[in-house]
Amino acid sequence: MKDQINIMVVEDDVNINNLLKTALEKSGYKVVQAFSGTEARLLMQMEQMISLVLLDLMLPGLSGEEVLKRIREKGNVPVIVLTAKDSLDEKIDLLTKGADDYITKPFELPEVLARIQVQLRHAERETEGELLSYRDLVLDKTKYQVRVDGIEISKITKQEFAILELLVRHPKQVFSKEDIFTYAWDEPYMGETKTLDVHISNIRKKLKKVTSEEYIQTVWGIGYRLHE
Repeated sequence: MKDQINIMVVEDDVNINNLLKTALEKSGYKVVQAFSGTEARLLMQMEQMISLVLLDLMLPGLSGEEVLKRIREKGNVPVIVLTAKDSLDEKIDLLTKGADDYITKPFELPEVLARIQVQLRHAERETEGELLSYRDLVLDKTKYQVRVDGIEISKITKQEFAILELLVRHPKQVFSKEDIFTYAWDEPYMGETKTLDVHISNIRKKLKKVTSEEYIQTVWGIGYRLHE
């Protein structure tokens, strides 16, 4: 929902900043204003959730390019650059440096709002892609968490998570022990099955602490799959 979306407007021109703030708030967004690159950096550190940044390049303090660099060092928040630059090479350079889109000044507010919606949709799809689920089992790739019916499974190892990820991505497929080992350990399978079997056993024990449902099925002579 829009009331959960915080958009930061980084623009030193007070009139333009306020114009964008008013238009965004009328469209249902929450707005955080910054009037310099230095202020933008501080607000990014203080604010818990910034969903998108509208970023002018010509800023006092830190430049817009430097602010963009700092944002990209910390994550993938969508950034739309507001720029007076209109050459193709300069626009390509902005995208190469990490901008998701750019709007050339002077701009029309409907275009700004449309481009914001596009970037927020892209970001939402990426976030959804980080969650994998099968029945009540949910894997959160951003946090390396496994939950069953909302209850987090404690102390899941990297290999255990990878095993579950492979199975959940292909719920109807039977995987050989060789395939599972190669995926989870990212190294060639050498014919030894005990390590994988122990990890499968540990996953089952951890799941059993919070649910009576069976999630991993042994296919004798082949390997494992998700339980139907």
